[in-house]
This record gives sequence, structure tokens and C-alpha cells, in this order.
Amino acid sequence: MAEPVTPQATGSAIPPEELERLTQDIVSALKTVYDPEIPADIYELGLIYKVDIDDDRNVAVDMTLTAPGCPVAGEMPMWVENAVSLVPGVGRVDVAMVFDPPWTPDRMSDEAKVALDWY
Repeated sequence: MAEPVTPQATGSAIPPEELERLTQDIVSALKTVYDPEIPADIYELGLIYKVDIDDDRNVAVDMTLTAPGCPVAGEMPMWVENAVSLVPGVGRVDVAMVFDPPWTPDRMSDEAKVALDWY
């Protein structure tokens, strides 16, 4: 099983304590976004592939969908952008939709598997 992505700073200008707070707050924000057809958040589903925090606290997110034809494909990146933008101290948020590698259920956390009764 792939572990959920942990946000990382691409530079060293952010003090470690602030980076830790930003990291925790961004993960918490990502966990508020749900695929409307699946009772688990997108972070635990493994839909977040990469989160980078630069020295200016701008955040770049690479995410995917459980299937390219997902009915909310056009909306979900905006949901992610809005959620992360609400984190205090975050600058610009850019969300990119990627499909390589394709998502598989192996990317789900144990929490998501329990929520979906996949054990």
C-alpha cells in the first residue's frame, strides 16, 4: 500500500515549526474534501500525489481521480484549491490533475479501506 503524501517544502526559508504547522494544516484541509461517490476523503483515498510548499508558502498540488471519467473531474481541483487556500499562511495554491501513474486501490490508507469495508 502506498502511504499518503506528506507536504514538503522545496526550500529552507520556512522555519521548521512553521513548516510543521503548515504541513499539518494542509493535510487537515485535504481531509475535508470528499469524492461525493465514496465515503472517504481524497487524502486517505490516495488521490493526492504531491504537495510542494515553496519558500513563499505557495502550494502546488498534484492530484488524480479514482477514474478519469469521474463526474466531478472538473470541480474537484477547485475544491482542493479552496480548501488549501483557507490554511492560514498559505500563499497561492495551484492544483494540477495528473493521471500518471494511474490511481489504484493500493494507494488507499488503512483508514479509507476501513471506511469502504475493503478488508
